[in-house]
Amino acid sequence: MVDHEAETAARTAVVDAPVTARLSPTDSVLARVRSGLPEFTGALRRVAEQVLADPGAAARATIVELAERSGTSPATVTRFCRALGFEGYADLRLGIAAETGRARSAGWTVDIGREIQPGDPLERVLGQIMAADTRAMHDTAALLDLAEVERAAHAVAGASRVNIFGASGSALVGEELQFSLHRIGVPAWAWTDVHNGLASAALMRAGDVALGISHSGQTRETIEMLAEAGSHGATTVALTSFPRSPLAELAEIVLVTATQATTFRPDALSARHPQLVVLDLLYIAVAQRTHDRAHAAFRSTARAVDGHKAGKEVRSA
Repeated sequence: MVDHEAETAARTAVVDAPVTARLSPTDSVLARVRSGLPEFTGALRRVAEQVLADPGAAARATIVELAERSGTSPATVTRFCRALGFEGYADLRLGIAAETGRARSAGWTVDIGREIQPGDPLERVLGQIMAADTRAMHDTAALLDLAEVERAAHAVAGASRVNIFGASGSALVGEELQFSLHRIGVPAWAWTDVHNGLASAALMRAGDVALGISHSGQTRETIEMLAEAGSHGATTVALTSFPRSPLAELAEIVLVTATQATTFRPDALSARHPQLVVLDLLYIAVAQRTHDRAHAAFRSTARAVDGHKAGKEVRSA
């Protein structure tokens, strides 16, 4: 079988380089493969898809066997390993074996990748969702650069204005962060309409923070709003599952999430929980850095709504 990828070294160099740009060899192997999948083309992509389709089999296969199963060559498998930050195939196999072993021990592999059937009992569906979400959380923790979270938290803590941009499901996640920041006295706004978002972005300046949320990193409206904010001096932050996406390339700070799709929950929908985990971490980090102000604001906002709880009367001033 002809390995066309091997015939285009220049193209391979372009594909190989981005995958390890923001990731280190200590990260989750499978999370790195999933994150880099959109950047792989041709034979390299076939190797990646084969590894993701059956990680256990990949960990047991020889380099020749993996090449045959993916319709490529051993040379391509070797380049695939190097693109992920490994010196050779032996290191990749060990990484996958260790990761799948940990996942089995923790029960994360139950039904992952299996299609949910119309007749499946809810107990099995719940198990599959829990396994997929647990896996996604684990992979997100492995991918996330805490130094980037620190930078983002420092910027938000000192910002005079925080704009959060997103569309569809990402907009809902953005509103959660806006609510949390608002409760601790951080002036934050969540924008979903591109016209309103662009208008607000045009008023931003140095010292402000703009956060764009997009699983794919390719949502045009979110990219436009973040670019507008950045052009006026705002610090730009991206939350995405693809560290080499247009949104990530645009941002100064990139926070990476991982996903694990299930039936009826493709990647864009399954990204919500990992996104919320990262934004919760960011919120807590901001609260830590503004402790006195955050504590006072939280007490004031809690007291303001306390009288609306069932069984309580509003106290007079």
